[in-house]
Parts: sequence; C-alpha cells; structure tokens
Amino acid sequence: MKATSEQGRSIQTEVRWERMFPDQLEAAFQACPVVYFAYGLCEPHGYHNALGLDALKAHGICVRAAREHGGIVAPPDYWHIHESSGSAPWAHNEIGQVPRTWLSAIPPWQHFKNVCYHIRAADRLGFKAAILLTGHYGPNWNDLKTLVEIVQPRVGTRLYSLPDFEANQPGFSGTGDGGDHAGKVETSLLWALEPDCVDVSRIPPDDAPWPRFAQGRDARDANRLTGERMVADEVAWLGDKARVLVEEYDRIQPAHTLRTFAQVEELWRDAVEPRLGEFHTMQDLWSGQQSVPEDSVWFENWRVRTEGKGRTERV
Repeated sequence: MKATSEQGRSIQTEVRWERMFPDQLEAAFQACPVVYFAYGLCEPHGYHNALGLDALKAHGICVRAAREHGGIVAPPDYWHIHESSGSAPWAHNEIGQVPRTWLSAIPPWQHFKNVCYHIRAADRLGFKAAILLTGHYGPNWNDLKTLVEIVQPRVGTRLYSLPDFEANQPGFSGTGDGGDHAGKVETSLLWALEPDCVDVSRIPPDDAPWPRFAQGRDARDANRLTGERMVADEVAWLGDKARVLVEEYDRIQPAHTLRTFAQVEELWRDAVEPRLGEFHTMQDLWSGQQSVPEDSVWFENWRVRTEGKGRTERV
C-alpha cells in the first residue's frame, strides 16, 4: 500500500506500531486486524553482517507483509535465546573464544514468558490474528510453536508462529531445520531488506582460519537479487496465512479473555511452566553435540535451569 504526498511523490504507508499516530492505528486495525510480532537478537553473524540480522530480517519481512496485505507490525524484540542449552556448544564451535560476544541474550523461559505478554497485548486489543515470526533459528522455533499450541485455547486472537524460512519452503512440514546462519540465505535476505547492514567486502579471504565469528561457509554465494525473490515469496505466504487466520476467527467468533497481567502469570504457572521440561531449548545438548569445555567462554551459562518462579540455578 502506498500513499501520495502533496508534492505527488509516492510514499510508503506506515505500518510500524511505534511510529504510528492513534488515528493511523485505528484505521489500520479497522482495515485489517492482524498484528505481526518479530523476534531475533544481536549475535555474531560473521564479519560481513550487522549483529541484529535475525530481528532486522524478521521485522523487515513483517513490515513488507503488512504494507502489501494490511496489518500492524509490533516493535521488534531484540532479546532472545542464546548462551544456554545447545546454543552454548554451537557458539563454542562456530563463534569461538572471543573477548566480547555482543549478544542480547536471555534464558529460554524468560523469552517465552515475554512472548506470553505480547500475546496478551494482541488479545486485549482485539486483534483477530497474530503472526509470530522468528528470524533466530536453532530449535527455539519448535518451542515457539509448542508455546502457541499451549496458549491458543486461552485467547481469542488466532495465533500462528514460524521461523521465516518456513514461509520460503513450499511443503514445509515442521520437522528438521532450514535456513542457514550468516551464509548465502540469511546474508541475501538481509542484503535485500537492509542493504546498509551487509558488507561482503568484510568476508575474510578463503584461507583465513575458522571459526569466523559464526560466518556461514557459503556466505560468498549471497546475492541481493536472490534475497529480493525470497522476501517476495515470504511476503506472499504471510499474506495468505493472515487471511486464513482472519477467516478462522470470523467463523468461530472466539472471546478475547487474556486481559490482565495476573491472567498471564496464571497462564504461565498453570499451563506453560509445567511443560517447560519438554522444550528443546531447555535441554543441555541438541542432537550430535558434545559438552562445552570448562575453559570455554561459553561454559558459565551452558547448564542453567529455571527453579521455581523468578529463580535460576546452575546444574
């Protein structure tokens, strides 16, 4: 959707919640009561990508989807899962022994509790649909789907969560993994969405040692035009999904019941917390991984558990 300024110049319709005036939000809500939540974090993505790649990518895709198909994009969440569970062995091997990691990381349970509060905001405002898009991979997206499965019966807003690569893979079944990390795919996507945040001239020469701040092995194959095609495919997919969710809402006319902070805390205590043990991001190791050496910079937060409300302990 585009608007025209007094000078006749085409300008893009604002869809970013934090940049909209009240009348704009009300008009956008009436036209298409869909909200997009974008998730990621700051973490190493090679020397050629800005550290905010995950959230920049997810937010950029959501913004394009909302401009094309309608809806409102919530402020992006740059605090996500890292350092603990299988993220630590991965980081030990792919990021290495660096003096500063530049991570905006929080433990898994804190991230998922934050998401519950985001869903509460959508339900209280009366959105018919909410799409939760994560640009951060590992198995956290599996857990986000589990969380949505747990929460959906308690809210009226129709929920759908996904990693961005799901919208770019026809026939995606929800098993296995996809995308890459700071390689051809992610670099191409960020290049298309935020070209100032990609500088392929910073990629080390081929004979430079590994690891390279979590650079993907095929980063040199990145292409901005390839990224534009993938973004367009994902935007079309999200538009279709939003339409299906709104149709589902209109068909069943559910009540919006998650309204208070106290209700979120009750939901967390009674429904989510008892199932945290089955979340992938609460496991020490993921498939094929080895333990983190005690002298690694990634060891100290590796095996941390939630122990009751608001407390953590080392294992």
